[in-house]
Amino acid sequence: MPERTPETHVIDFRAAEHLLAGRDPRGAIRLLDPVITAYPENTAARLLRARAFFHAAQLRSAELEFQLVLEREPDNAFAHFALGRTLERANRPEEARRHFRLAAALEPRPDFLEAARFVRDTGTGES
Repeated sequence: MPERTPETHVIDFRAAEHLLAGRDPRGAIRLLDPVITAYPENTAARLLRARAFFHAAQLRSAELEFQLVLEREPDNAFAHFALGRTLERANRPEEARRHFRLAAALEPRPDFLEAARFVRDTGTGES
């Protein structure tokens, strides 16, 4: 195998993004593993690998990876939301709700608010 360089790691990271978008999470994980070995502090690579683990239904690995991201970036709303989805999928709704609420508090996007159940029903015609 040829020697890995910073440039090849960037290429692998970008290719992993495309694989994940193309619904090949296991392929993305394979590309990201050496990137993370070379750059263990790279939060973007870890977040992408966490998403790939989630889509590959490797929930425990996804949970651990999202937690690592949150240790480094506790204000990462997306990581809280994605960890919440991971915990929800693992049938741990109370733990999931905590992360959904943190995500919504950090960034009040409609999908975060809905997951946190902060959205109120406005379809009644009442104020």
